[in-house]
Amino acid sequence: MLKRGALQYQPKNNTKKNCVSILSNVNLTQVQFSIQWNGDMTPLERAKKSAETMWKRDKASKGIGIKIESVAPGKADLSLIVKQKHLNGHDICHGGFIFTLADSAFAFACNSYNQAAVAQNNMITFIAPAQKGEKLIAKARQVSQSGRSGIYDVSVFNDKKQKIAEFRGLSRTIGGQNFKE
Repeated sequence: MLKRGALQYQPKNNTKKNCVSILSNVNLTQVQFSIQWNGDMTPLERAKKSAETMWKRDKASKGIGIKIESVAPGKADLSLIVKQKHLNGHDICHGGFIFTLADSAFAFACNSYNQAAVAQNNMITFIAPAQKGEKLIAKARQVSQSGRSGIYDVSVFNDKKQKIAEFRGLSRTIGGQNFKE
């Protein structure tokens, strides 16, 4: 009986045929295994490396105080602590900073597959005001991906888990990668 991870497959010229041949000789109800391609990244590793590469160049997000909390394929959580410089004339967080936080989370989520993607359309609905000192968390999640177009929803919460805003972003891949694979 094979143990998990015991099977390693080296692709040859006839990859599909070889995989079928290997799988036809294995009783999948008795054996758990994984096939890993040498040198390939896992989807989570790819998402993290893509975020790391983008973050190095992202002066806008860093400039207003945004931090990356987590990234995964099709997902990203970013945060911002509301400071004096983020307040508007009503002494609440300016909507532009909330939009930027949501837009940045959207950007890291839609670029998590290492396919360069940009926004083609975004909209936001503000639900509640954000106050000075609150930590805002923007949680971006992929809703759909078809061809070059993606749909992502971003919910922005304060540290009391009160919803501050809902954002929808439509992405478009533009060719190229964030880092070379």
